Amino acid sequence: MQIKATVQIGKKGITEDVIEEIKAQLKKRRIVKIKFLKNSDREDFKMRIESVASQINAEIVEIKGFTAMLKKM
Repeated sequence: MQIKATVQIGKKGITEDVIEEIKAQLKKRRIVKIKFLKNSDREDFKMRIESVASQINAEIVEIKGFTAMLKKM
């Protein structure tokens, strides 16, 4: 099953609004797919995803390229 990215990170990066959106989507669904766009700061991508996951109490299911899937714990 292929899931489309429901959260896209652009040039503003990971803001509080983005984190709140991820939380809201995790309440509705069990899995959220996050994609870092080409105009975003992709440096330390994995570290940023790990930080977001720990902040919202989620588990990283998969990281592929600049896309990550998080699952509600």
